[in-house]
Amino acid sequence: MAPKDKNIYFILTATPAPFSCMTAGQICYITEDRCSQQKKQKKDTVRVKCIGSPIEHDLPLDFLCILPQEKAELLLALITNEERLDEFARSETLDQATALVKGSEVTVEQNGKWLKGVVRYIGRLSETNLDPIAGVFFGVELQGEDKGKGQDGTYNFKSLFSCGKNCGMFAPFNRIRPMHSKPAGSSHTPWSSVPETTEEQLSVGNRVTYFIGPERHHGMVLQLLKEEGMVLISTDRDEHGREGGETTVSLECVFKEGDETEQMDTSGSPEIPKHLGGNADIDVNSMVEVDLAKGPTYGTVKWIGYLPGKSDLMAGLELEEDCGVGDGKFKDKRYFTSLPNRSLFVKLTSCRPDSRFLGDSASNGHFDISAGSQDNVPPIRSQDVTKFLLGRMKGIQGHCNSCYMDSALFSLFSCSSVLDSLLYKGTKQNDKHIQKTLLREIVCPLRREGFVADRNVMKLRQQLQERGHSPSYTTDEKDPEEFLTLIMQDILSLEPPLKLKPLGMEKVETSYFYQIFVDYNNTLVLPTVQQLLEHSFYNNGLRLAEVPSCLILTMPRSGKQFKMFPKIIPSLELDITALLSSGPQQCVLCGQLAHVECMECFGDPVFSNTGFKHFCDTCSAQVHLHPCRKSHKPTTVPLPEGFLHMWESGGPPRTPPREKLELFAVLCIETSHYVSFVKHGPKATDWIFFDSMADRMGERDGFNVPQVKECPEVERYLTMHLAELAAQGPREMEGVAKRLFCDGYMYLYQSPNMGLYH
Repeated sequence: MAPKDKNIYFILTATPAPFSCMTAGQICYITEDRCSQQKKQKKDTVRVKCIGSPIEHDLPLDFLCILPQEKAELLLALITNEERLDEFARSETLDQATALVKGSEVTVEQNGKWLKGVVRYIGRLSETNLDPIAGVFFGVELQGEDKGKGQDGTYNFKSLFSCGKNCGMFAPFNRIRPMHSKPAGSSHTPWSSVPETTEEQLSVGNRVTYFIGPERHHGMVLQLLKEEGMVLISTDRDEHGREGGETTVSLECVFKEGDETEQMDTSGSPEIPKHLGGNADIDVNSMVEVDLAKGPTYGTVKWIGYLPGKSDLMAGLELEEDCGVGDGKFKDKRYFTSLPNRSLFVKLTSCRPDSRFLGDSASNGHFDISAGSQDNVPPIRSQDVTKFLLGRMKGIQGHCNSCYMDSALFSLFSCSSVLDSLLYKGTKQNDKHIQKTLLREIVCPLRREGFVADRNVMKLRQQLQERGHSPSYTTDEKDPEEFLTLIMQDILSLEPPLKLKPLGMEKVETSYFYQIFVDYNNTLVLPTVQQLLEHSFYNNGLRLAEVPSCLILTMPRSGKQFKMFPKIIPSLELDITALLSSGPQQCVLCGQLAHVECMECFGDPVFSNTGFKHFCDTCSAQVHLHPCRKSHKPTTVPLPEGFLHMWESGGPPRTPPREKLELFAVLCIETSHYVSFVKHGPKATDWIFFDSMADRMGERDGFNVPQVKECPEVERYLTMHLAELAAQGPREMEGVAKRLFCDGYMYLYQSPNMGLYH
């Protein structure tokens, strides 16, 4: 690891409302000298820089948690902010990693299997000029029967440690486990002091509440395993639903029930009349949504009442995601219990019923229970995928050339709600039976039971054929675009989510898909979806008129057989800021508000390999002093009326917000057979692969066996160096990763903020 420097490092534990461009899990820092000066000012904010950005931000102290430098470096080796925050909250794996040294015997995870090895290297894989620290990885030499299952001790053509042929591996700390050491205790240090551990408060015989994953359980303490930081509990009902039994749980996940009944303030939870500020539709245990900086956020009301110093009626929420600020305490007093970083106190008037369960039966924004809530099944949550969706005879069962429809429906509805409005919107009377079949016989069984029988899909195909849309819907193979266009446009009349604006024109064109077209003379070799989309917009002179709630992209092809690129890298996030026809843009050089755009600089590698180039006036003047750019003709970036005055009206420098879409599914095709990949969670390994005809039982009178399986190997190739990925032959790629990178056909993106408004 790098030598100790004179910086103080933090992790952002929640997203501050004014900073939509930042997310919980980012690593920040400040020099020790500046920190001392700011503490003397006794402000409730601190001015920090985030790793990967030159811009400083004034962030609330309550949202920052101090990190030792070595832990900050270990967390930076993880790909996503969500993964960093998750590992930080659990802490045990992070604490164990700090105790590892060269020569430590460990096991290292590869594609779900744990291999034996010895640590030979601890450090960075590449250097950084912008930041004081970078991610620290472990180089492991595989031992015993696991020799030959790795690569070598070289990264990016640089030898970092010596080992036998194919006996080396590099991995972040969360894929490393010590073979002999015991788990270390938590050492999180928030800006303000953390409450004392509950170890001294627990004793044998105490009734406790404990958590396994997101699930809450109850039991009795049998033994305190203090050295391991664990508690042996006699369970009332274990995680498999069986009564009785024993389990061992981390001390951090155990709460004495006396704390909840004796110390928890429930006096503020009476029945609140609506005219006194309450909400007649919301009570304790109601499922609600609130608007945070990241967009609509969902949770369950655990407490309602008045808090010290607050005149408004408040609600204590347990959120579905780690975007809260605690575990149910307010000013060191417990009001309810939740997982770490899952609790949030808000005004009750800021809560509204969870819109994911509102359909045609909603009235004035509220759900009518009498309408039948069995038709309102939410998408399968990431933590429930293993329980409901994995295995054989899971997903949608294929039959007679239905794979195009099976894959499209699974991708759209299994784990995403971005197009759920299709299921509930008003439609023509003679098409209601098709909408009803789609909802009740395909989407609901898929989300509720994880399986849809082939007869249900055949019923939908028959209805489409009887409707006169095609005489061969029950027999012939179709394209996913043809099927989805039929459903979205012709039958259910969904408003097209994609609105395109040709440059220099006011006319807006609408569409349900965007077919990427790339010049055959392009210089791309191993492109990302981001690069392909930017090139296509550049070549065709297009912009987005608004942020789409759902963006469905089809890749450049010439027929079903010819692929323009042997591999395409899926962009997990699609930054569409520069593709918007209006709105604030960021200068590619200084990061401040841009004033001009230069189309001639699009392919200039001095700034980046590709992409639209926006500059502030100062940077544009400097850039275009160069002889090769003097002939360029930058154009003014259009901004909303009054925006510039508001932006320049004082206050610290700000970074223009970025608009990003999230990848949630990919459809792939090989030899006329469609399969799909679904990204069901925030972690890099949260991928599942679906094939509606993975196997077949019997011949003439047999049936197809659909299968859904995890594919964590995708992470390896998403993080692989481009030169190494380009050199990988399709047959050399592990598992089903080859299908994703080599056969990608349709990429589905969603906006976490806009989906609720369309």
